[in-house]
Order: sequence, then C-alpha cells, then structure tokens
Amino acid sequence: MSDETMAIDLPDFGDMPVDRYLDRELSWLAFNQRVLELAEDENLYLLERVNFLSIFASNLDEFFMVRVAGLKRRMAAGVSVASASGLPPERVLEQISQEAHRLQERHAKLFHEKIEPALRAKGIHFEHWADLTEDEQKELREYFQNQIFPVLTPLAVDPAHPFPYISGLSLNMAVMLGGRDGKEQFARLKVPPLLPRFVRIQGSATSTSPRYIPLEEVIGQFLHHLFPGMEVLQHHTFRVTRNEDLEVDEDESENLLESLEKELLRRRFGPPVRLEVADDINPTVLELLSRELDIEDADVYKLPAPLDLTGLFEVSGIKRAELHYPPHPVVTNRYLTHAEDEKADIFKVLREREVLVHHPYERFSTSTQAFLEQAASDPHVLAIKQTLYRTSGDSPIVDALIAAAEAGKQVLALVEIKARFDEQNNITWARKLEQAGVHVVYGIVGLKTHCKLSLVIRQEGNKLRRYCHIGTGNYNPKTARFYEDYGLLTSRESVGEDLTRLFNQLSGYAPDASFKSLLVSPNGVRDGLIARIDAEIEHSQAGRPAGIKVKVNSLVDEKIIDALYRASIAGVPVDVFVRGMCSLRPGVPGLSETIRVRSVLGRYLEHSRAFAFVNGGDPRYYIGSADMMHRNLDRRVEALVNLVQPDHMQEIESLFELAMSDESQSWHLDANGVWTRHQVDEKGKPLLEVQDEIMRRVSAKRSR
Repeated sequence: MSDETMAIDLPDFGDMPVDRYLDRELSWLAFNQRVLELAEDENLYLLERVNFLSIFASNLDEFFMVRVAGLKRRMAAGVSVASASGLPPERVLEQISQEAHRLQERHAKLFHEKIEPALRAKGIHFEHWADLTEDEQKELREYFQNQIFPVLTPLAVDPAHPFPYISGLSLNMAVMLGGRDGKEQFARLKVPPLLPRFVRIQGSATSTSPRYIPLEEVIGQFLHHLFPGMEVLQHHTFRVTRNEDLEVDEDESENLLESLEKELLRRRFGPPVRLEVADDINPTVLELLSRELDIEDADVYKLPAPLDLTGLFEVSGIKRAELHYPPHPVVTNRYLTHAEDEKADIFKVLREREVLVHHPYERFSTSTQAFLEQAASDPHVLAIKQTLYRTSGDSPIVDALIAAAEAGKQVLALVEIKARFDEQNNITWARKLEQAGVHVVYGIVGLKTHCKLSLVIRQEGNKLRRYCHIGTGNYNPKTARFYEDYGLLTSRESVGEDLTRLFNQLSGYAPDASFKSLLVSPNGVRDGLIARIDAEIEHSQAGRPAGIKVKVNSLVDEKIIDALYRASIAGVPVDVFVRGMCSLRPGVPGLSETIRVRSVLGRYLEHSRAFAFVNGGDPRYYIGSADMMHRNLDRRVEALVNLVQPDHMQEIESLFELAMSDESQSWHLDANGVWTRHQVDEKGKPLLEVQDEIMRRVSAKRSR
C-alpha cells in the first residue's frame, strides 16, 4: 500500500507552531526539480544531462503511480485527512497539479530548446520524417513492414467495439478515420513498448553520432496500411498513468506469494491519474479521451511531442567518453586485498578488525559479494542467513546462496516479495531459491523486511563464530555501481548475537527479542534515535559537547522532526544531509535556528543512512537501512548498527563535514521549503564537488 495511509498522530510539544512541517508531496516535487536543475546545468556533461532528463521523467511517473494515486484513492474512499503540514487533501492535490504542470512544461522546454540543439551540435540528431532522404524513408518503410507492422493491433471504437483498456505508461496513438459513408471513426493504436522508443536511422546504427526518429512518427507515416479502405484524417499521441500501488491483505491471505501474483495482474487495471497528450491534439479527440478515461481537466498534461522522455535513457548511453563523467577509479577496500590481483581471506580479516566499505567508490564484487561467495564455498561454513529486498536479474548473490544450499549448508533467504515494482522479479527468485533447497520465508505479516543483513555461521575448532554484514543498500551488484551506500563487515560477538535474534524473529516467533548493537524497527529505531536526541539535549543543557548529524534519503517523520526541533531550541547544532523529501523547516526563529539542511545530487544516487551524536564527547555513530519515514519506522523491519572503530567513526564524520561545508556544492533548504543551489563561491569559482572529493579520498586511502 502507499507509504502513509493512516491518520497521522502528531506529537504535542506545547508551543511549537502548527505549521512547522513542510508538505511531503510538495517536498518530493522539489527533489525532482533538483534533478531537473542538473539536466539544466550547462557545465555538466551533455549525455549526463540527457540521463537526468530521463530520470526526472521516470521519477515523475512513479510519483503519479503511487503518491498521487494513493491520495486520490483515499479522497474517493472518504478516508483522507489533512496532511501533517495542515493542508487539506484537496489543497495538496491542487498544489501538486500546479507544480507538476510547471515542472513537466519546464522539462519539455529544456529538451526542445536546449538539450536537442546541444545534441545536434555534437552530431546526435532527432529527426522528423520530412527531414529524411528518400533512401532513408525507404529503409524505414522496410523496417516498418518487417519489424513494426506485424506487432501492431489497431482497436476500433464503435457500438460493437467498446473503448479499449489503456495500460499504464503505454504510449498510444488516437487515430481519426473517415469511412465511405462519410462518418468519422475513432481507433486506438498502442505503440509497441518492446521496440526502441527512438529508432536509429539506418547508416547510424553503430555510430557514435546517431540519428533518431520517434517510433510513433514512423508508425504515423504508414497508418493507412492498418486501415485499408479508410482515410486517415488525423492522429495524435497520448499516454496514461494509472494507480499502480498494491493492496494485499496479508492477514486474510493464506499464501502471500499467490495473492501478490494476483494483485500484480490487477495492478494493470488501476484507475487513471494522469493523461499526457501532444499539445496539437484535436479538442474533440481530447474530449473523447477525457470522457472515456474519466480524467479531469487538471489531470491533463499538454506537452510538445515526443511524449515519454524516459526513452532518453537509451540515448544517454551513447559511448562518447567526452560527453560523460570521467570514470572514477573504483578500488577494492584496502583491507580486503593484499595485492591488486590477490583476494583476501575475508574471514581472517574480520577476525582481526571490522571493515567499513563505501560503494560505489569501493567495489561491491570484492567486498560484500566476495564475502557471500567465500561463505558459500568454505567447507567450514555451516549456515548462511540472508535478507533480499532488491537484487539484479542475474544475481551472483542468489547464485552464491544456491551454491551454498547445494553444498549441503543450511541457507535461509528472507525474500521481500513486496518490494515496490520489483515484486515479480523477487517472486521469480524466491521460487528459484526454493527449488535449490534454500529455506525461503517472506518475513513478518504486516511488515516489509527492508533491512540489509547477512549472517554466516562458521565452525572454527570446537566453537562457532558468526560473521556479519549490515548494509544501507540492497544486495544488488548492478545498482551498487551507482548507488552510494555503506556496509559493515564484522565478527563482533554482540552484532552476531543480535542478527541471530533478528533472523529468528523474521523466520519464526521471537516477539520480545532485544538487541545490544542494533536499533531495530518497528519501535526500536524511532525510540532509539529519539532517546539519543534527548541525550544530546541533556548534554547541551549541562554545558557538555552536543551535536546531531543525520544523513537520510527522506526526513518526514513528525516525531523525529519534533525531537530535532526540541534539540535546536536547547541550542544543539543539528546538521541534516538529505537526498529527497524533507518536511523539517530549518532556520525558523525560536524553533530551528541551529538546524542546517543540505542536499547533494550527482553522478551517484546518495542512498546511505548515517547518524552521529556528539554525546558529551563520547561520540556515537550508526549506519543502516532506515529512512525517517512512517513506513520505515512503523511498518518495516529496519536495522541500524553502531560503529565502534575510531577510523570508521571518523570516516562518517568526514562525510558529514564535507557535505555540510559551505565550500562544497549542494542545495540549501530554507524555512519556506525553497531549495537554493550553491555551486560557485563569491568569485564565481566552482565549489568542491562532494562525490569527486570522496573518490579522491578513498583512492588516496587505498594507496597508502
């Protein structure tokens, strides 16, 4: 279900203003605007700007499918309440519509007026049919006949053919036809989603300077082949976004796997929440589409063709080194290799020290993945327990678990099959694991298992030793190349005991499990963090050193925010490093004067979660999987682990210092919810790029 479907129980802290929270939905749109600002940045490499254009489009699709759809569903059911910001749902929806229209128009304008001409100047062209030579048109005619025409299915609309179902995010053509009887007829044609969104014109198919034409423009030239005996009067492109959130009643479901598969089929038939149309669409056709799809005027987005710029992902992948970020020299963590080509005995390393790895600056394959592969092949390893939230289609992690099971080890995989938009993939892997003899469980009823945990039990002499990995990101070697995440590899006894208790809780019955080194949600993460925030308040009031630093993807939980407000009122310095949504208002007199909020976006997706507390001079540091959102703190199993090695604590501290520095590039949030980009200093000199600097530091540390 959608993230926040329950009425919000706001904390009461006396004199705090009722408007102390920024609206989370508008904050998310502000995040996507920051993505768009990267695409607008003329100092950025051109194909990276194209990539950010496509990311913006993809992000907005998901926002409508989940957030807007959820809001509309609750309003229709009469169960919606005012948001934490105090805005009624109707007002939130109105503001979302205004801002989304503005951003989509800005996005389209950027592509047509800036990006496309810049690409053309670099030899990368988007053409129209009239721009092509006769030979090129002939080649595309053959391509249409051989590759496109056989998979097209025209659907008429008349008394014998009702208006067809339009699947979510599909690109479609509305075709008006004239018959011999003089009557106009409507037909719908779906643009095949498995064909390239932008067709490479022959002769440039392998070129680094390709020429493209939108697939629907090619189809449009040959519509008469689909409707022989009819006159094609006009045709227009349109695209529908539907509610694609899931609703599965786990309490009533005997087989969660089967129920989820049925719900995935129903997902395709969710109600429409957005209609995108080409801005030259005939008003009569638009009225027909709006009526048949039951779309209100506010949900119609008129944009210049081509629609669906998520297809620019392919264009952004053109191999032109000078148009991309220079490659970062990714390295193996210095403790996990003895020489460049020599693999470390990870278990031996972990008996001597803990290892903190930082992806993608440090390789996933030679750290986290190698840890599990070594465990799978080690004859002394008796058991492996593993959580899987998202993983890749050809996952070496899954392969390692299968190999371990086939070798006779006891293997438990907790597969979260409710991972949004990865449900089908995870169902497939769950069945593959079961067939290999892995014990597969799906977690606790009513909760998503989002924590990133591995536990390896190894026989060493006459005793068992536990080796652990606790991470902030998924066990996915593909996303680990561009998601920024931390992972702790350790044989610390208290962590091993905690993971044993947690896995027993996840696979069996252990409702009263307690933990020493972990904070575990539900209950434990929010309560644990608030207790530590309160401790900072006490330190500050007693004149001892105090301070709080938070790095998360999203900060919207009201109880956490109010705790940070109370800390600020007590004079505690608070730094928040957030990628996406932030409902906290920094810099409000008497409320949040000591709070700074920064956001960093760049070549890597900032994804790690980290927390630091000065604690009177005895600092405490945590990393883990939990964001500061209701879903993470109340309806997910999340885990934070404390760091104990001084060098690890210093590494996290250095990350905060770099990201929060006025000498670094970032966006700053003000009390009104406005994000301002800080890119250059007073003299116009570029500020330090955070991710480049981290890569430099990691490489320098590796070479020592």
